[in-house]
Amino acid sequence: MPPVPLERLLQDKNISALILDMDGVITQTASVHAAAWKRMFDDYLRQRGKQEGRVYEPLHIATDYRQYIDGIPRYDGVRNFLASRNIVLPEGTAADAPGTKTVAGLGNLKNDYFLELVQQGGVQPYPDTAAFLKKRIAEGYRTAVISASRNCQAILAAAGLEGLFEVRVDGVVASELGLKGKPAPDVFLEAARQLGAGPQECAVFEDAIAGLAAGKAGGFALVVGINRTNQAAELYKHGADLVLDKFPTA
Repeated sequence: MPPVPLERLLQDKNISALILDMDGVITQTASVHAAAWKRMFDDYLRQRGKQEGRVYEPLHIATDYRQYIDGIPRYDGVRNFLASRNIVLPEGTAADAPGTKTVAGLGNLKNDYFLELVQQGGVQPYPDTAAFLKKRIAEGYRTAVISASRNCQAILAAAGLEGLFEVRVDGVVASELGLKGKPAPDVFLEAARQLGAGPQECAVFEDAIAGLAAGKAGGFALVVGINRTNQAAELYKHGADLVLDKFPTA
């Protein structure tokens, strides 16, 4: 039996608000993040391995990135991946210089690499997402964007999409409010709260495994997986009610 179309699900579940993750759903920046993470970790592991006289397995985007890093706060991603290689570093602080051998220092270096790549290539939105949002906003749906990134506002502005969202709950807001990162549902619940909607009135759109788990944990009416990387089975496995290769624009 084919899946029920998204438009029908939105109507049948009386959904009034749409909450979208940014990277990989709204903007084509997920691959940029992955490249920045790989550059940072591979360099670090190569240097550490040389000092210790051993070889560390480099970061594999198809597996390591999705499992340990994708969609969660930056320092959590550093900690998670290092643990997979049996490495523990001091936490450090957000003020650590990029490249300092701390969780924060490595995370800050990754951010520098990411911004460098963005400046080189710009920020490209997904046209299907923008068209979908414009149509739904015209129909009266409320909209919010969530992101683990502290660069969310700048990226949306660079992509020309900032005006499509009433509410933004990103890495900056999450830090200010003390919200837990995905797979905890905190950022989604805060976005719903700011929209004046309960979880049962909201649909969540995510491409990351941790984000789908967060949507499910938050009790949202509809959790939609956006399949940009041919991972439909994984998206269903981790909580998606529906998986789309792209947004319907008709």
